[in-house]
Amino acid sequence: MRPHLRLGSLSLIDRLTCAAVMAAVPMLLGCGDASRPTEPSATPAASGVLASADQPHASASDRLVNIHDACDGPTFNAAVGPGTCIREGGVSFADFIAQLRRQGVAGAWHFAPSLTTAQLNQTLVAVDRGGEVHTFTHVAKFGGGIVPLLNQLSHNPVVAPECTALEPDDFIAPGGTYDQHIDATGTLLFECCIHPWMRLTVQVPS
Repeated sequence: MRPHLRLGSLSLIDRLTCAAVMAAVPMLLGCGDASRPTEPSATPAASGVLASADQPHASASDRLVNIHDACDGPTFNAAVGPGTCIREGGVSFADFIAQLRRQGVAGAWHFAPSLTTAQLNQTLVAVDRGGEVHTFTHVAKFGGGIVPLLNQLSHNPVVAPECTALEPDDFIAPGGTYDQHIDATGTLLFECCIHPWMRLTVQVPS
């Protein structure tokens, strides 16, 4: 029997919606590029440029983006479904929901950096350092993602259109990577289509 989680004033429909949408995510754990070594670096380069020791298969000019979360495996798996979170300890599912209700964000779920610069023809290499599946999706405008409850709690009622056209290889499993080639100048926006407050703005000079 799953433990009962007190989710404040969330309605049964909200909880079921969250569970129904997120239950599909653990099935994607085999997706993403697991061929790159992705052990977390204790002190990533401040510039965001990857060194060959960090990613032996990456170019030295690639730009590193770390994807972080702090999910507590037992409580997330009990609330959403087995395999939702593969890490032990951290923020319980009930506290995660409570943070979203209070602040519209859960701070431990973030891209690092959230603002950076890059050059045309560089590659952004997003590395999932957390315990959940994420996406690193290029969007024209920040918006909501694929989980209605998380959109509601993070105040993102308008879904980013790019999040409605995801393919299986857009999902990054824990320890996996996602490469995004920079082929345009200007301001580029990226977000997680599961946790839509996770965002990155990249300035690419012409």
